[in-house]
Amino acid sequence: MWSVFNKEINSFLNSLIAYLVMGVFLVSMGLLVWVFPDTAIFEYGYADMGIFFNLAPYVLMFLIPAITMKALAEETKSGTFELLMTKPITEFKLVMGKYLAGLVLVVISLIPTLVYYFSLSYLGNPVGNIDSAGIVGAYIGLLFLASAYTGIGIFASSLSENQIVAFIIAVFISFIAFIGFSSISDLAFFANSGMQIEKVGMLAHYDSLGKGVIDLRDVIYFVSVTALFLSATFWVLKLRKWNS
Repeated sequence: MWSVFNKEINSFLNSLIAYLVMGVFLVSMGLLVWVFPDTAIFEYGYADMGIFFNLAPYVLMFLIPAITMKALAEETKSGTFELLMTKPITEFKLVMGKYLAGLVLVVISLIPTLVYYFSLSYLGNPVGNIDSAGIVGAYIGLLFLASAYTGIGIFASSLSENQIVAFIIAVFISFIAFIGFSSISDLAFFANSGMQIEKVGMLAHYDSLGKGVIDLRDVIYFVSVTALFLSATFWVLKLRKWNS
């Protein structure tokens, strides 16, 4: 597993696309949080990172599929998947190695955004007048969301040898999983079961963690979603191995 992990990390960091994807994420978030008038923090007049945590899930919805789209699709297209299966590595270790590498790359992309927190803490009146506990909880929620997105991305990459197709599938599933159920719950037809439907989606659980309260139910939800898609990936690879 760790050999796959190291291979993925080195392969990604040695490619131009790694820095392009991370750069696009950081620049876009920086513009949205600090520059664009409709979303800039300065327009609200108080030290709060709510704008960042509200927008980050939608930006990550594209960033993470861009990171994971080649994880298994490239192995299939190049024919190295069959070669990997001849080595002493199980499908479980292959999936987990790819997943952990993708998640670490996402965390690396998020680390520079901590500058926002320290900047706002300094700009607060008085200095340090910022809800640190809430921000820590929101970051934890963002990491759990990123974990689920990464699991979805790895699963999508196992479905096709075309990286663009894998990217589109991952974005679509992530969009439905994050906001789709909340949108459906607002329909008049589901008025009596709207709350239950909303809780199936990620948005409700992400918002709950974003309040700074770490509820075990929300943690279990995100861990379960991640495990579900990684398990599905495992069985896709199993079926491919049996059919080859």
